[in-house]
Amino acid sequence: MNLYCTVPFGLFHSRNPLIVEIAERMGRSPSSLAMKLCNFASLDPAHQARGVKGLEGASKGDREIWDEFQSDWETHVYESAQKLAKLRGQSVEQSAEINPREIPREGIERERFVKQRVNQQFFRTAVLAAYDSKCCITGLAVPELLVASHIIPWAENPKTRVNPSNGLCLNALHDRAFDRGFIALDENLRVMVSPALRRFGETPEITRSFLVFEGIEICRPIRFAPDLEFLAWHRKNRFQCAA
Repeated sequence: MNLYCTVPFGLFHSRNPLIVEIAERMGRSPSSLAMKLCNFASLDPAHQARGVKGLEGASKGDREIWDEFQSDWETHVYESAQKLAKLRGQSVEQSAEINPREIPREGIERERFVKQRVNQQFFRTAVLAAYDSKCCITGLAVPELLVASHIIPWAENPKTRVNPSNGLCLNALHDRAFDRGFIALDENLRVMVSPALRRFGETPEITRSFLVFEGIEICRPIRFAPDLEFLAWHRKNRFQCAA
């Protein structure tokens, strides 16, 4: 399930070096692992909406794993990352490429720090993979300039922190504008521009960066579509409705 979330959908095949490596370490064939990832696709509502049914071979166990992750993303993402790292002969810190000098030496503080960094990395990787590493508003495809933006902020609700459906792939400017409530998405995933932004004047810069996208539907993700309840929370609690 961890791999399903983080490996780009177009790379669910037996020639993917990562799938080859993990399959060998699991004692399975690359084809069987690739098939398992495709089976998860048949359970993903985003794929169902697009008419993609995977291989239609999802088992009862697959459904149980899918539901288990959905019930507690924060716990299961970290546990799966630990198991994946162990399978590859690494520590979870090494797998997440955490600088050892940043990690507290020991105790609960160390564990909390590592778990947070691992889960944050998972969230970014999963969200960018879902949107094919493109800003969902502008289409910008420069990973270094993209942000896995939380719809409900990290600090607001632990249950939504790591859920990829609580994420949008945005460029740094639109991420900041979304966080500050200058833009939002409606129930049809169309861009809303706050009246508060217009108080700065409909300058060429504001028009080019924001107003030109007003009312336009975002590029929908391949998987993990943004949760409409999360977007409603953002409109209610973050979006600046008045000038």
